[in-house]
Amino acid sequence: MKDIHEGTPLEQIHDPVIESYGVELFIKRDDLIHPAISGNKWRKLKYNIEEAKRQKKRKLLTFGGAYSNHIYAVAYAGKRFGFETVGIIRGEEHLPLNATLTYAKSVGMELLYMDRATFRKHDNEEIIEELKQQLGDFYLVPMGGTNRFAIPGCMEIVKEVNAVTEEYDYICSACGTGGTLAGIIVGMNNNKKVIGFPALKGADFLSDDINTLLHESEVDKAFNNWELNLDYHFGGYAKKKPELMSFIKGFQERTGVELEFIYTGKMMFGIYDLIQNGFFKRGEKVIAVHTGGLQVNH
Repeated sequence: MKDIHEGTPLEQIHDPVIESYGVELFIKRDDLIHPAISGNKWRKLKYNIEEAKRQKKRKLLTFGGAYSNHIYAVAYAGKRFGFETVGIIRGEEHLPLNATLTYAKSVGMELLYMDRATFRKHDNEEIIEELKQQLGDFYLVPMGGTNRFAIPGCMEIVKEVNAVTEEYDYICSACGTGGTLAGIIVGMNNNKKVIGFPALKGADFLSDDINTLLHESEVDKAFNNWELNLDYHFGGYAKKKPELMSFIKGFQERTGVELEFIYTGKMMFGIYDLIQNGFFKRGEKVIAVHTGGLQVNH
């Protein structure tokens, strides 16, 4: 897999906006893993793909919204690893297709649409069985790629960071379904602290989802070194606010690092706000995981 680059660099952010606060900020550049299957999407799909092959499945089916990084990544993974792919998209079809769905279709993904009321219970066993009757057998990749096979892939983020340095205080990550954060939590093994920044409004439920994932990861211990910060959703999933877009633009101009508005922009805005309000203390080192997904900018 020469085109997929794990072991991504850990870069320090030198930004005059926060340098006076004495907090050292680093970014784990998982956006550089691959243009199409970047960041946490590769981390979560890696072992799901191995499992699909082990089960001798020929088709991957998954769920997502119209701007889903996950849909984009699964579509590419199907082409790259020899699977048929089906994406069940929340809501109605809107033409012309946006860039994410245009790409998914261009690499062979079959796009089907599910009304929002049904989509809310998309993982119901009856709905999955109906899809199998309609489409034939498939390997189900959960929405966002989050399941027990996602955990070991995301644990590798911590392993790679620790191979470079163990002198840090926090690892931060954006959250959608909680799989990336769960993997990081397990990988940290109760050392240091973990903060998740949900992209969704009203994401209190994620705490229970993450605890379920931690239990399913078969690690027989309690993890008490993590928290969710629910303050930086900017109105909800894929919502654009001028303050957020201005921050993302300024961050890229000052640092050369591109962010996107669904996940990483919100996380980094939150980190900056917490630095400026004294949550992170002078002398502390904070690592932010860049979870990729930059195709939504283009």
